[in-house]
Amino acid sequence: MAVAVLALAALLVALYLHLWKLGLVGTLTCTSGRGCEVAMTSSWGWFLGWDVALIGAVGYALILGVALWGAQPSRENSAAPTLALLVLIVPAVLFTIRLKYAEWFVLKTFCPWCLESTVTIVACLVLALLDLRRVTTARPSASVPRTS
Repeated sequence: MAVAVLALAALLVALYLHLWKLGLVGTLTCTSGRGCEVAMTSSWGWFLGWDVALIGAVGYALILGVALWGAQPSRENSAAPTLALLVLIVPAVLFTIRLKYAEWFVLKTFCPWCLESTVTIVACLVLALLDLRRVTTARPSASVPRTS
């Protein structure tokens, strides 16, 4: 559930940034240096013709869906939801590293909304890896035949 809550928060932020880019919301709330606007309107704000904020919103929506699927009591000890989360989260972390590099070293700016996404996706990765360890250590003991 923690991954679901984090994904929901990041989804809302990414949606806000995408709607701003479309001109559907007012002023972008950011730092005094306008780092968000610099990052969002640069060429780094697009990837293969797609808005990076939209990519983030879709990605976080998928992570939210998988996290809610995995939070079902019947899947408590199943590795499938955790593996599906990792399939979504690992590429997102790599994509985020690329974006943070561009933001800090190429654009030389700071966007707190981008930082929120970075912290969120890394936290999701840590939680998914911890859950993978939990389900893989729980599985062998559950499959040990009982002698009665």
